[in-house]
Formats: sequence, C-alpha cells, structure tokens
Amino acid sequence: MSPSVTIDHVSKLYGARAALTEVSLHLAPGQCVALVGHNGAGKSTLIKLMLGLIRPSRGGVRLLGEDPAGAHAARLRRAVGYLPENLAFHPSLTGKETLDFYARLKGVSRAGNAGLLARVGLEAEAARRRVGTYSKGMRQRLGLAQALLGQPRVLFLDEPTTGLDPALRQVFYEIVQELRRAGVTVLLSSHALTELEGQTDRIIVMNRGVKIADGTLAGLRHLADLPVRIRALGAPAAMVADALGTLGQVSTDGHTVECRCAGGDKVAVLRRLTSLPLADLSVVEPSLDELYAHFLRQEQAA
Repeated sequence: MSPSVTIDHVSKLYGARAALTEVSLHLAPGQCVALVGHNGAGKSTLIKLMLGLIRPSRGGVRLLGEDPAGAHAARLRRAVGYLPENLAFHPSLTGKETLDFYARLKGVSRAGNAGLLARVGLEAEAARRRVGTYSKGMRQRLGLAQALLGQPRVLFLDEPTTGLDPALRQVFYEIVQELRRAGVTVLLSSHALTELEGQTDRIIVMNRGVKIADGTLAGLRHLADLPVRIRALGAPAAMVADALGTLGQVSTDGHTVECRCAGGDKVAVLRRLTSLPLADLSVVEPSLDELYAHFLRQEQAA
C-alpha cells in the first residue's frame, strides 16, 4: 500500500537558519503517528510542508502521491483535515453556522454537520450558541469537527486535546481509533506525552529541525535501553535483595520494594521475584516522557 505522506530528505531554510534538516519519513494509511518535540523543534514547519502551505528548500514532499503545493493542491486539500494549535473562529457565528461556513470553503456537503457536531460533544443546544460564548474546550471540539469535514483521508492535529477535560480526551481518542480502523492517516503533534502512550502506532521525536528518533513505543524503549522499575509488595526488602543478588538496585517506599534493573535483566528479575511470598508485583516500563528526555540528551551530547 502506498504511503499517504512521504517526506524525502527535506530541509527548510529561512535565510541562514535551518528550520528542518534532512528529514525523511513515511506515514501509512490507517496509521496514527505522534510528532513530539519542544517549541522550535520543527513540528509546525513539517506540518505546513505536508499541507502545502510552504515549499521545502531541498527534498521532496508527497501527499496522497502528489505535490501538496502543486497544480492539484485545492483538490488534495479536500481530502485532508487540519486542526491548528491556535483556533480563531468568528465570535458572532453559532457553532453550526461556523461548521457550515467551513464546509462551503472546503466544497463538501453540509448535510451531516449536525451529526458531526454531536459526535464531538456539541449537541443541538451548544451548536446553536454563538462561538463567542464557548469555553476553550468547546472551541477545541468545534475545531475537531471542522477537521473531520468531508471524511478526510489524512488528518493533521496540532495539540488537539488542549482545553479538553479527561472525559472528552477519551472521546477524542475513541474518534482517532475509529478513523484508524477506517484507513485514515492521523498525525498528532502534542506536548502531552503521557496521554499519547497506548494511543499511537509510532512516535517521531524532533529536536532543532532534526528527526532524532522514530519508532513504536516498544521499539524506542528497546533502543534507549533505560532501566525498568519492578515493584514488589509483601516481601521484606532484605529478602528481595537477597533473591536478586547483583541483578538490580533495590530501594523501599513504605511497604513497596522497588528494583531498578536493565531491560535485558527484566525476565530474570521477575523469575526470581515470583518465588517469593508477594502480595503484588508490577512492572513500570520507561515512560514516553523519560524516553523523550533520553533522546534529547543523547542528541545534544553527539
């Protein structure tokens, strides 16, 4: 199956400053990919290139097999949804009027707009209210509805859960999973690293315009080889330390004994701990926050 998006050795220069340097990646249909990095890492520039809003200084960009800034840009954009980080809607229009306006701009039917608003949690009464009365979370939901207009094949979402409460974040990720199952390519740019765990197929880490890591969460954990924390409840720390020998570093926190060990020693540690009289046993893998910090340190030290 052909990639939905191809970035081939792309660099983007603004005068002497490089916003992107030799970035290559592919996004496949039905794939949800997280794009992470601090402000100025190059995430927004990369999204603008994929949307065809700017052109690369070097390299090539393909969206659904075509140049997103080429002769067929208008047609391509009807197959793309985009939720920008900073939303700006006319405050005098209602939610329904706003969505109808964007449907006309995109050249798609307005017939399903009421259902689309309900899907993102803006029911009939909220849809009839003026956008100027909306909370930040409601504006974000309206922005998501706008991005979903026309059943896009590729969806770019920049900080999509900003202003959403935990329940609505869950609804948002349920929508993302539905889109993935339907074959839509979803690119999420976010600072909320913790909530991305378990929600994406792949994670791309950017820093200073360079792609410094790209892989599944499991793949990045294997590549980073950070210590794993194994927590045991019910056995004295001395008993745990004696059972483990030199396999890990043991510490205590109340009634919980924690062992920090290399990822390659995890199975051996678990095998020894299961022979002890434990009430509970849990494994804490390196978080995405920890992986992100690791790859940044690694790149800065290079």
